[in-house]
Amino acid sequence: MALIVQKYGGTSVGNPERIKNVAKRVAKFHAQGHKMVIVLSAMSGETNRLIALAKEVSANPSPRELDVVISTGEQVTIGLLCMALEEIGIKARSYTGGQVRILTDSSFTKARILDIDGDNIRCDLDAGAVVVVAGFQGVDEVGNITTLGRGGSDTTGVALAAAIQADECQIYTDVDGVYTTDPRVVPEARKLDTITFEEMLEMASLGSKVLQIRSVEFAGKYKVKLRVLSSFQEEGEGTLITVEEDKNMEQPIISGIAFNRDEAKITVLGVPDKPGIAYQILGPVADANVDVDMIIQNVGHDGTTDFSFTVNRPDYDKAMKILEGVQTHIGAREIKGDRTMAKVSIVGVGMRSHPGVASRMFRTLAEEGINLQMISTSEIKISVAIDEKYLELAVRVLHRAFGLDQATS
Repeated sequence: MALIVQKYGGTSVGNPERIKNVAKRVAKFHAQGHKMVIVLSAMSGETNRLIALAKEVSANPSPRELDVVISTGEQVTIGLLCMALEEIGIKARSYTGGQVRILTDSSFTKARILDIDGDNIRCDLDAGAVVVVAGFQGVDEVGNITTLGRGGSDTTGVALAAAIQADECQIYTDVDGVYTTDPRVVPEARKLDTITFEEMLEMASLGSKVLQIRSVEFAGKYKVKLRVLSSFQEEGEGTLITVEEDKNMEQPIISGIAFNRDEAKITVLGVPDKPGIAYQILGPVADANVDVDMIIQNVGHDGTTDFSFTVNRPDYDKAMKILEGVQTHIGAREIKGDRTMAKVSIVGVGMRSHPGVASRMFRTLAEEGINLQMISTSEIKISVAIDEKYLELAVRVLHRAFGLDQATS
């Protein structure tokens, strides 16, 4: 018997029939004697519908009132699941984020969890009930409804698991685990049995959409055992995300390949080669809430240098406008941009003990005539910026070069 938190995404509760199927799955675990806490997203498409509704009323809705509106999607699904459970004879109790008292800060539409009061949940579990909690939402210290941002139900699930010291947090999605890369790009991609928190954090930050990055950070910080499973398959162990010490001694060099199509590169040419110039370029960009990713500064020549960096493609126009406004101030000769970039990254804790990973990556891409425009590295990842038209080719050849299509023993 165990205390298990299960989170179901929007496609898993997309209609009444699927909600009934979730109830049947929960009933099986409950019949085995497990204590069950269920976290639900809104029905698939519902949050977008509510946002669109708000935009019809106001072009720039108040973030506080927007949270009031979009938090209702989860309220519908938790009530419906409890009805479905009670219909098959299982005692169930639903809670909104405010009723549990998932305390957050007051950053409406992107709040962060500060504390969770698990007393009500524990009382209901001890009384034999299944507890169903609305994901994606909480309240600030004065009682305002807040939401956690896109994918926030994953974070709710992990945070609840940490607060009540659950044995495992299971994330049910429309995929049956974490793959070596996107199977839509590489059909030979394999499902991983296990992956470390470090690797999953890199994969999530680099473009893998399986889990929200904040949920992985939370799980790693509080050592919550996290498992990704499919809500559309009855069998399967999914992928366990765990600490590195639990893995076998013989690590694969690379665990996965992540990619992001939405990159854009900006180059500021002929800026003075002096202390503080990087801040003068990137400071105004950061002040506009634009995230900067890869950065390269060339070797200075004749007192000037070139400075390049990447941003998310939706932020490209904003960043270019900012830099055009400060071009004269920073003394730059020219500002150039390219919005047709993509980023490909290889990730693996095995890099720490295997030299030559970077050279193999670069040789593999060179053999396909793929030019590397920017490179960044960390202890367990190497990322390159390339022309978007080569993205899928790069992912396929790297997947093969590092043997990710081969089953591990």
